[in-house]
Amino acid sequence: MRQFIVLGHDAPTEPDFALDDLAGGAGRLDVLCRAVNSALFLSHDIREDVRIFLVLDDSVTIRIEGSDLRYMNPDERNVASLLRSALEAKTEAIGHQEAESTPGIYVSTRGLEALLETVARDATIIQLHEDGDPVADVEPPENPAFVLSDHQNFTDEERALLEDATDHRVRLGPAVLHADHAITVVHNWLDTAGYQSY
Repeated sequence: MRQFIVLGHDAPTEPDFALDDLAGGAGRLDVLCRAVNSALFLSHDIREDVRIFLVLDDSVTIRIEGSDLRYMNPDERNVASLLRSALEAKTEAIGHQEAESTPGIYVSTRGLEALLETVARDATIIQLHEDGDPVADVEPPENPAFVLSDHQNFTDEERALLEDATDHRVRLGPAVLHADHAITVVHNWLDTAGYQSY
């Protein structure tokens, strides 16, 4: 299982945003939609052994399961509409207990710390960071969970949490990449190493 945890610092936690303004009024939700696209979609297929978490404003987490996903297309507007449906279902989530909004998409009212505690039980946490070890020098773990940020840097609080929870800190190359591009490079690294996820 490959997992991705993407932090959305300005992303909405309520469903009252317009689908035609994802880069503005929706708090750069476009960045998260592209990350979902890169994590899950192949050409004419979906990576079924992939799970992606979107942590919105450290208070709401949306989990998307490639194996159970239905109704999602690879365009930003469609992805955003399903994320909006998840936020509409947020009232059905009780504490850290999730509510399913559409097949394969779940929402809970938990932040990064609680999520890391859950994911770390059966995955190797890898922080993608420009100051990490070169990816070429790291042996891919069997069940990796990659943590990356949206268009903003990790906050001091997030860095402190990741310092305790992270098993490895890895950089993907000499240049800083967009979140969705970083996910694509990670998939290529794992695919090339023989860790098939589709």
